[in-house]
Amino acid sequence: MSKAPADESHRRIFAAIRAIPAGEVAGYGEVARRAGLPGRARLVARLLGQNEDPDLPWHRVLRSDGRIAFPDGSRGFREQSQRLRAEGVRVESGRVKGQRAAATLDEQMWGAPMHAPAPRARTRRATATAPAKPVAKAASPTRTTRG
Repeated sequence: MSKAPADESHRRIFAAIRAIPAGEVAGYGEVARRAGLPGRARLVARLLGQNEDPDLPWHRVLRSDGRIAFPDGSRGFREQSQRLRAEGVRVESGRVKGQRAAATLDEQMWGAPMHAPAPRARTRRATATAPAKPVAKAASPTRTTRG
């Protein structure tokens, strides 16, 4: 598999950010996955840090745990909180509350992913060197008849 050129990767990341609907959020890693670049969350963060496009909805991108990545109380923190609140997103103590990240394309088309089945319990096998122990039969009570 060949790597996409940097320009193409950047374009795809910016397109994924622009696709986040107003009032919804996504994590850096989710943006990278949507751009077809799984595992490139740091690239997303770096590009957002260098962004000069005033129309890019950068404020909709958060840490994976729903927190704003800027230091608490900083100018960026205050601006991101304000922009999210203006879109109706609930932000408390620097964390988005009551909202899960925006759905992936697969989730939009097919619904939420199903959980993997629980692993099956291991069973012990009888070995040739250790024969199975015989099960003792319970003694049956004797009955007496009157007669």
